[in-house]
Amino acid sequence: MAEMSVDLVAVEQRLWSGNATMVVAQTTEGEIGVMPGHEPVLGQLIEGGVVAITTSDGDRVVAAVDGGFLSVTAKSVTILAESAEWAKDVDVDAVRQTLDQVGDDEEAAARARGRLRAVERM
Repeated sequence: MAEMSVDLVAVEQRLWSGNATMVVAQTTEGEIGVMPGHEPVLGQLIEGGVVAITTSDGDRVVAAVDGGFLSVTAKSVTILAESAEWAKDVDVDAVRQTLDQVGDDEEAAARARGRLRAVERM
């Protein structure tokens, strides 16, 4: 099966690096699915977005991301997020509490909703 090199990097840390068969990310232009051999593209990630990577082993890893960029070549995908958190590490109760308390802060609400979407996509 065809593979591509994928790096998921946040400002604070490298979250994941390895070979994958598919990457799905939410950009300002909509959701994009990338497989090996994809045409080159550069996309801006949305605040409160989700990135899902299907590894070469068939595992699926999902992260909630807040802003950043996605760079695609025929052989690689690089995701540079302003911040990111693994869906498996999201405290759902705390996120729901945050949603109840954010009021008119649309950016905080978008980040919280993105974390819940990441958990749903695991």
